[in-house]
Amino acid sequence: MADHKLTCLSCASVNRVPADKLSAHPKCGTCGAKLMEPRVRDIDTATLRKAERTDTLPLLVDFWAPWCGPCRMMAPQFEAAAKELVPSARLAKVNTQVHADATQRYGIRGIPSLILFQNGQERGRIAGARATRDIVAFVQGHAAAQTA
Repeated sequence: MADHKLTCLSCASVNRVPADKLSAHPKCGTCGAKLMEPRVRDIDTATLRKAERTDTLPLLVDFWAPWCGPCRMMAPQFEAAAKELVPSARLAKVNTQVHADATQRYGIRGIPSLILFQNGQERGRIAGARATRDIVAFVQGHAAAQTA
């Protein structure tokens, strides 16, 4: 089975995880944080830049802001999608109010915006609040086939 490279969403260290161990709650070798969680993680743009270049597992990022009504309405749907997609993908969010550079760097024109990254590439993007089933279908439809 192939190894996956996963950036720790807590300390930004890159970890190698065997594909057959993704559902065994792997932890970061540097800080001990869980690498695969059934929840959404808040990250900064530096961590995102590293993960987008490095991670072989799909990473779906929600670009949002606390003042955005649709963003707040979609948050529970995004959390539910994280639970459904683990261990085949990870979900994170970037607060564009705190990390204003993210909107320009990633060409965000409206929020919420979802961008799927994998193997150093953007695999797809959608804008607007989405239901859990739509988020899951988006990831499943745009992620590159996994080698096991």
